[in-house]
Amino acid sequence: MSEQPAPRLRTADRQRIIPAMPLEALLDSDHQARLVWDFCSGLDLAPLYDRIRSRVGGPGHPAIDPRVCIALWLYATLEGIGSARSLAWLCSHHNAFRWLAGSVSVNYHTLADFRVADPDFLDGLLTHSVAVPRDQDLVDLNRVAVDGMRVRASAGAASFRREQTLEEHLDEAREQVARLNEEMDDDPSAPSRRHAAARERVAREREERVEAALKRLPELEAKKKADEKDKARASETDPEATVMKMADGLLSGRRSTCGTRRPRTVR
Repeated sequence: MSEQPAPRLRTADRQRIIPAMPLEALLDSDHQARLVWDFCSGLDLAPLYDRIRSRVGGPGHPAIDPRVCIALWLYATLEGIGSARSLAWLCSHHNAFRWLAGSVSVNYHTLADFRVADPDFLDGLLTHSVAVPRDQDLVDLNRVAVDGMRVRASAGAASFRREQTLEEHLDEAREQVARLNEEMDDDPSAPSRRHAAARERVAREREERVEAALKRLPELEAKKKADEKDKARASETDPEATVMKMADGLLSGRRSTCGTRRPRTVR
């Protein structure tokens, strides 16, 4: 029996040049960066505008809109980034930061000078700009744990009354802003080196979870009818979880072993 020809495939080509697109098309409509900009658009930044010397009809180069700088620093704070050098690099290489900058050219010196021009005012503004949207469940806070791993902060709102929750968010925001201030002059490559091992570990653990999920698929398929085997699912974040349909039509994940973990909605 002759050997079959190799399959003809279309595979990934990551050297291909993608067509240009407007900045507005870089982000999904519900991206957190858009929420940050909308929030910053409603802030009273009169003290920052009053100090600008360049005025319409007068001499001087146009100043960068303080609202752009506030939005960049606020989004950076939410993402656990405190280095002005890292932020400047992200404004050229990361879509969310590129979108927030909106083609306004910023560099390390511009961002660092803005951040330290009035530290008390800006620290207070950033602290409340982190805490209030978090209290309204509009944004997530990305914090760097002791081992360098970035984790999303969980508010645990159900265990607090509203006032207590906001106070906790304020304390959380103050801690984040204070810690990130220490990274103002960091080499942009330092955070990458610091988190390299953590990212490698996360990738390895994700691979292990995916492998575990794939190994569990035959078990799930065995429980399906003959014409429904292709509908079997396994969770790559929790391979022991089983997908089940709730009364409201949503899908939920339930572990097959007894325990206290609540079912998780499969997104």
